[in-house]
Amino acid sequence: MSMTTQDREGSLSGLTEREAKEFHSIFVMSFIGFVIIAVIAHFLVWQWRPWIPGPHGYVTGFLTNAHIGVKMLTSHIG
Repeated sequence: MSMTTQDREGSLSGLTEREAKEFHSIFVMSFIGFVIIAVIAHFLVWQWRPWIPGPHGYVTGFLTNAHIGVKMLTSHIG
């Protein structure tokens, strides 16, 4: 079933209404996925190094005392 040029004349993109709706749904789902990944990435970076430093600068970040946790974990394993 081929489309003639008369069937596609009403659209600026050259897509039929069905094709445009399908493209729109794929675009919306991709955009939502991108935004979710971006929010997670920004949260993880904020935990690693806050954009607004605390009163002692960046030393109060999330990973400051990570070496203590690693030592405790390795002492329980070994």
